[in-house]
This record gives sequence, C-alpha cells and structure tokens, in this order.
Amino acid sequence: MVDAIVSPLLEQLISVSAEELTQQVKLVKGAEQEVEKLTSHLQTIQAVLSDAEQRQVKEESVRVWLGRLKDVSYDIEDVLDEWITARRRLQMKQNADSAQKQVSSCFPASSIGFKKIILRQDIAVKIKGINKKLGVIATQKDMFKFVESGGASSARPGRVQSTSFIDEEEICGKVGEKNELLSKLLCESSEQQKGLHIISIVGMGGIGKTTLAQLACNHEEVIRKFDKILWVCVSETFEEFKVAKAMVEALDGRESHLGEFQSLLRHIYESIAGKSFLLVLDDVWDGNYVKWEPFYHCLKNGLHGSKILVTTRKESVACMMGSLDIISIKELAEEECWLLFNRIAFHGRAIEECEKLEQIGQQIASRCKGLPLAAKVIGSLMRSKKTEEEWCRILNNDLWKIEEIEKGVLSPLLLSYNDLPSRVKRCFSYCAVFPKDFNIMKEKLISMWMAQGYFSAEQDEEMDIIGEEYFNILATRSFFQEFKRDHDNLIVACKMHDIVHDFAQFVSQNECSSMEINGSKEPNAINSLDEKVCHLMLAIGLGASFPVSTCRIKRMRSLFISGNMLDNSLLNGKMLKELFGKLTSLRALDIGNWSATLCSSILDIPRNIEKLVHLRYLNLSCVTLIRKLPETLCELYNLEKLDISYCINLKALPQGIGKLINMKHLLNERTDSLGHMPAGIARLPSLRTLDEFHVCGGEGVDGRKGCRLESLKNLELLQVCGIRRLGNVSDVDEAKRLKLDKKKYLSCLRLWFDVKESGGRRKNEHDQLLLEALQPPLNLKELFIGSYGGNTVSPSWMMSLTNLRSLNLHLCENCEQLPPLGKLPSLEKLYISDMKSVKRVGNEILGIESDHHDSSSSSSVIIAFPKLQSLFIEDLPELEEWDYGITRTGHPFIDIMPRLSSLAIAVCPKLKALPDHIHQTTTLKGLSIWGDQGRLEELDGWDYGIIRTGDAFINIMPCLSSLEVFSCPKLKALPDHIHERTTLKELRIGWDCDILVERYKRGEGEDWPKISHIPNLEIGR
Repeated sequence: MVDAIVSPLLEQLISVSAEELTQQVKLVKGAEQEVEKLTSHLQTIQAVLSDAEQRQVKEESVRVWLGRLKDVSYDIEDVLDEWITARRRLQMKQNADSAQKQVSSCFPASSIGFKKIILRQDIAVKIKGINKKLGVIATQKDMFKFVESGGASSARPGRVQSTSFIDEEEICGKVGEKNELLSKLLCESSEQQKGLHIISIVGMGGIGKTTLAQLACNHEEVIRKFDKILWVCVSETFEEFKVAKAMVEALDGRESHLGEFQSLLRHIYESIAGKSFLLVLDDVWDGNYVKWEPFYHCLKNGLHGSKILVTTRKESVACMMGSLDIISIKELAEEECWLLFNRIAFHGRAIEECEKLEQIGQQIASRCKGLPLAAKVIGSLMRSKKTEEEWCRILNNDLWKIEEIEKGVLSPLLLSYNDLPSRVKRCFSYCAVFPKDFNIMKEKLISMWMAQGYFSAEQDEEMDIIGEEYFNILATRSFFQEFKRDHDNLIVACKMHDIVHDFAQFVSQNECSSMEINGSKEPNAINSLDEKVCHLMLAIGLGASFPVSTCRIKRMRSLFISGNMLDNSLLNGKMLKELFGKLTSLRALDIGNWSATLCSSILDIPRNIEKLVHLRYLNLSCVTLIRKLPETLCELYNLEKLDISYCINLKALPQGIGKLINMKHLLNERTDSLGHMPAGIARLPSLRTLDEFHVCGGEGVDGRKGCRLESLKNLELLQVCGIRRLGNVSDVDEAKRLKLDKKKYLSCLRLWFDVKESGGRRKNEHDQLLLEALQPPLNLKELFIGSYGGNTVSPSWMMSLTNLRSLNLHLCENCEQLPPLGKLPSLEKLYISDMKSVKRVGNEILGIESDHHDSSSSSSVIIAFPKLQSLFIEDLPELEEWDYGITRTGHPFIDIMPRLSSLAIAVCPKLKALPDHIHQTTTLKGLSIWGDQGRLEELDGWDYGIIRTGDAFINIMPCLSSLEVFSCPKLKALPDHIHERTTLKELRIGWDCDILVERYKRGEGEDWPKISHIPNLEIGR
C-alpha cells in the first residue's frame, strides 16, 4: 500500500516547489536543494515498490522496511500540508493588507518579516530532518536487490459502471446443507430439550456459513414459525456485555441504555417469556463456557421450540455451547466451484470469448479450493480481464503459493488487491477502521476518503464522483457485500465479510483500529494500541468516559467517537482541549451523531481547535448545548466539510467564516436558533452544500449585519441549498437579483417562508410574488416549499421543471387547490402535507380538463404523472373528496400514475374513498393507512370507504406486497381478500388499532389463522 502514498507525494512535492518558485515572497527559504533531494529519494524508491509490495507477504524484513518508509511518508504528507496551508494563510493576509492598507501600517515591517522567517525556518528544518531518514531508507533498499519497474501509477482509474451485484442466494450452491438446516429449524423440539435447541454450522472461514444462516432466516416458513428472529455478530472475543446488549437491541428494535450485564440478562429473560424465538450467534470463536453459561440459562425462558443457530469455525465451540445438531460445511465440489466462478467471471461475455478463456478459467477455479468467498473474489477480478495473456498472468502468479490469514483465501484476496489502482488500495485498507459486521454508510465513507486526500487534487470539482467510482470498483471486486439500497436502487450502505476485514487489517498493517470501551476496560485497552495507529473508531459504553490516553497517539489522522451513556463525563470541553492540542495530524474528527443527552457535557468548542491545521472533516452534529463556534475555527484553511446539524442552540456562526475558502459542504440542518448568517458566507467559492441559509431580518447578533438573500449570488457551485425565513425579504427585486435560475449545478432547493404568527394561520400574498421571483434552474431535481402563506402554489416556472424528480409541498395552509403536477414528466416522488384548506383533489392536479377528449386522434393516450412512484398525503384535515371526475370508461385514453408503487395516506379524517385509478392500478406494491387516533369523527365513513374500496382494489392489485394500518381504533377487520393474497409479504397493524390487534393476535386472535401465512407480520407494536 506504500506505493499508493509515495506517488501522490511526488506529485505534491513537484507542485508545491513549482508554486514557491513563482511567488514574489519565498515562504521557505533555502529549501530548494532539500526538496530536490527529497524528490530524488522518492523517485528511486518508487521504482522498486511494486516488487517490495509483492515480497512483503513472505519476507518480514521487507515488511519492516516498507513500514519505515510509510512512517516517513506520513511525515512528508504533514510537512507538505503545513507548507501549503502556510502559503494560503500568507496569501490571504496579503489580500487583506492590500484591501486595508491601514492595518499593515500599524505593524513594523521588521516584526512582520521576523514572523515569516520563523515559519520558513520551521518548515525547512522539518524537510531536512525527513531527508536524513529517507536517505537511510533509500540506501537500505539496495540490500534487498529489488527488481525495478516503472512504478505505480497514481492516475485516476477508468470509470467503473455501477452493476447489479451478484445475489448471495444465487451463488450459495449448497442445496443439501440448506435443506438440512431448514429441516432442523422447522422441526418440533422434543420435551427433553427443555426449551432450547442449539444448532451449529461449522466450517472454515469463507466457506459460506453466514450466507447459509442468512438464507435460512429469510425463508418464509422460518419467518412464520418464530415470533422473533434475532441476529447477533459475536466475532473473535465473546464480550458478555456487548453480546447481551446486542440481543436486547435486536429484541426491542432500538438502542439500549441499560448499563449492567445483569440488567440486560433480566430484560432478555422477561422479553422472551412465552415467545418462540430464533437467535443467530454469528462467527463465535471463544470456547469459554463460563461466558456462555449465563446466556444459556437466561434463554431457556423462551417458549418451547425456540432455536439457537451458531456459526463457528471450531467444532469445539459448537460442542461447548451444547449443540444438539452440528452441520459441517464442506468445500464446494470442483464442478460447483467452477460454476460459481463461471457465473461471476464470464458474466456479460460473448460465447466465443467464454470458450476461448474457459480452460484457463477452470484451472483458476480449481485453485480456489472449493471456498465460495475465494471463487467470488477471484471471479470478480477476472471479470475485468479481457485477454488470454491477462488470464494466464493471474493463473501463474506466485501468490497462489501463499497461505497465511486463512487457508485458501489469502491468495485470491491478494491477487485482486494487487490488481487495484494504487489510490483505490488506500481506500480499501481504510475500511479496516470499522468494526466487523459494521453497517458502512457509503456517503460517509467517501467523505472520509476525501478527508485523507486519497483522490487526485487536480480533479477537485468532481471529488464525489471519483469517490463513487472507487466505491464501485471495490464493490464489483466483492470486497463489499450485504448492500442496502434506497428507493432508486442506489447503494447507501454495505458490510465487509469478516475475512475481507481481516485482510484489510493485514494490508493496512494495523494502522486502522476500532475499539469499544466499557467501564474499567480503559486504560489497558487504549494502552495496548500501537502508537502507529492512524485511524481509530472508539465506541464508549456505559460506565466509561473518553480515554484521554488516546491523545498519546500523535500520528492519528481519523478519530470517530460514539457513545450511548448518560454520564456527563463522557466527553467535555476540557477533554476536547487536550485532544486538539495533541492530535494535531487529524484530517477527520467525528464527535457528532449522538442524542442530545449524550452531548450534554459539551458546552463549548475550545479555542485551540486552530491547532488542527490538517483537518478536512469535522462532525459536531447533535452537540445540542453549544451556543457559538470559536473564531479560531476559521484558521482551519483546509476544512472541507463541517457538520453542525441539529445544533439547535447554536446562535451564531463565526464572523471569519469567509476564510474557509476550501469549504465544500456546510451541513447545518435544524440550526433553528441561528439569527443570521455572517457576511463571509458569500466568500466561500467552493461551497456545494448549504443546508440552511437564514435570511437576516435586520441586524444580526451583537448589532452585526447579517447576510441578505442576494449574498448567495456568487456561490456558483451550489448543488444543494436551503433558504429559511424568506418572510424577511421585503423587496421582491432582491430575490430576482439572486438569479437562482443561473446556478447550473443546483439540483436540490428547499424554500421556507415563515412560521405561523401568534399560533394562527399566516396569510401573505407577498409570498406568491417572492416564489415567482425565486425561479430555479431547469435542471433542478428536488424542490421543497414550506411554511408558505400564498393562496396558490403555482408559480409560472413550475411546469418548466422537466427534470424534477421529487416535490414536497408542506404547510401551505392557505392553498385551496393543488397545481397541475401531473404535467411534470420526470416526477417520481410527491409529498403533500399540512395543507389545511384543501377540501378536494380533482382533475386540476392532473392538468387535464374533466370533459377532455381528443376527437382528432382516438389512439392518442394522455398520461398524468407518467413516472410517479411514491405518493405521500398527510394531515389534510378538510380533504373530503379525491375524485378526478373522469373514468377510464369515459376517457379510455387517459392514464393516471401508471408506475405508482407506494401510497401512504395519513391523518385525512374526512376522506371517504380512494379514486378509481388507485382501485385499478396493477403496479402498487405498498399501501400505508394512518388514521388520526381518537380525533377521527368520521371514522365510520373512513372505515366504509377504505374497506369497501379495499374489497375492490385487493382483487385488482396483483403486485401488492405490503400493507400498513395505524391509528384506526374503530376499524373492525381487514377485507377477506387480504387473507387470500399470495403476493402479500408484509402486514403491519400498528398502535391504536386495538380492535384489529385483538382480532389478529398471534396464535390467539379470532382471525389469526387467516393471516398466519403472511411471512412478515407485526401486530400491535
């Protein structure tokens, strides 16, 4: 991985020294020769890195040599970053001096010059010291007799298209073992088993134990059999508290704040009483019965027939846990392994190409030794290889002879890893910072990569796209798995196989670490950390506080701190001050995303945060008690992303925020107390995201002037922008001068006008004029309009937004009629909420006249909402009718919402029925009905309309797979057709549906047998 550091360093060295030569004021005096020497050393070393990286796997001495090189490379990174930052600081000072000459006249020239000399000497001295170390390393390389090569390219790899990744179920290939496991899980337990039946799946790493367990848990018959299915990843160390906490959270579906092991066991004992459960303990290593015994006795309180499924690499562990059934997973037969490899490696190839490569492919598959993970990884690698020469090179690689991490798996992983572009290698190794079985959020992972500088600096404008491409490379190589996707089928999260995680630790040489601190576990756990750890994730548990000894790890580049305790000693200003003073190499710091109680000890952010000169990413979200940020924060010239979301008491941003010229993303959602935005916001040329811009209504805090709306005019790169308090804009011309329609990169716009006045409805005709003036660019994809006082929400430009995919109309209380949204050709998601004056939804929303007909062409079809997939209607208390006045019989050539797949209706107490096109749809998959608790005076009418409608639409909607009913206390039953649906996979009857809950109570209700066949049931939770 060192080659991935050295190549970008060389580029940076050349760039920095070249820039220095062009400057009138030389910042680093006399460093030219040292920089040349440094560059020469790195180029000499770079030529042998490819061979060194290959040999380090087998030769410890080479690994040590590369470790020393990596240490020095990090020192070079730091000093170059200091140099660049100092140059930026000097340039900003020179710009300020030229603008305000009177400021510079207050200081003697000799004094200013002295400060510059000190800075130049400091950086020059550091470079000289680094050169000495690097010179020794360059000399030592000769003793290894490395083979020189052209060096690793740090160029950006070719773009990888996102693909539909192979389904785990399709590639498992273990039909016999799957059927055996299902028979054990579904069979009735004997009386002698006394409520516990333990089944173990045993096999070597990468053989498919976890996949087999997942397939079983997702099987419809298994889901129907057990009241609860719990999944707990145990991993190498069986930590009783951690395992018990995971069980409680799986039972409750939410985070647990219980602080004692016995309290957790008691909660488990009580929660499973009288219930059948399936508990999966995945990846158990520890064979200590003393740790398992308390769980064994506790879990026997479940209903007779409950099962525990264990996956482990050791048969001794299975025996220790008291397994009645042990299923041993053997390697795939050679033919099965070939079929699995074939399915991945030859995907999408022409038949002629497959025939040409088949013989080589069979030889490669045979070297996977029957391990599914190995076949999957090497198959994913070969998918990108086109020629026979490339395939032969992989087949004949010496790495097949290596066995270290896990028998048969290391070689394929190394082959695939070594084939990655150098920058992507760093991205992969960074993933070792997450714990095993961790849900990795893709967007955050890419932000972390960016903070570490893993992407090419010259391609700054498309960093997010580069990160997406790097992620796709790793995903298509099977380094990631268990993908979670959004409604657009885009990946939002993933996990890593535990062996792939081990491999990431191996290639990162343990510079990434994760640790959970519980009570007395600190300080021993932290003290055991290698001082060379660069990236650390700390989870601080109950009874513990932030381990200040972490600050001894000087080279730390990433620090993530999370916690779930209620103790105010978790993390406070004093601890932060020490952290800022010592961990000065940090590029990413995350202390956010806690609940308000967890951050109650952080009252302010220490002024010495300015020492974190390398910082690119800072997350302070949900630190709810801070009222201001220190001005010294604005000395962090490299800061690119600042997250202060949900800092609800934050009253002001620093006045000097305009110094943060590299800021790309200011995430400040729900910073409700901000009185104004400082004028410096207008001087952030790189800003892409500004969640909430608060329009000033006069003077801001302390009499200082805040930003007016037109301050946004010069932020030309904005992609996401929210504007609050538009009611403070008195002059419509100010909105016109903003020229929103010229912001060609803007894809998401959120507009809030004002809140209600004195608890009443806000009427403001001015809002209509203002909305008209705020015309967005035609390429806008998302639009939110909220707290709007106009009588209509139909600006002239709305129908021109042909690329709009999502529209949210919220709290438009004076609007009596909805705009003709059916004309928007790309609209996929529509949210309508808190529209108090809307009584009827008719054909006006379609943009079609009720008596429309096309006499000129009987074959012409008009489509309203051609791409709409999700429709959410909430809190329309006066809505009585939803009827377009047209039918398919009378107007056979009008099609309405032909792609609608999800519909939610909430708190519409007067609505009598759904429109005909909903009854007739053949695409709807999800339907949610939310009543209004006890306030529904017309509940009987609602009952009549929905259930009668239900009798009709249940027959017609062949795709309906999910039905949710909440807050309908008078609803007596579901239509009979629900009971007969074969497509229905999920039924949720939620709170305040007492009659329904009693009627369908699991195992006891009058109509339980009618719905028991539905795989996913949630009754009364």
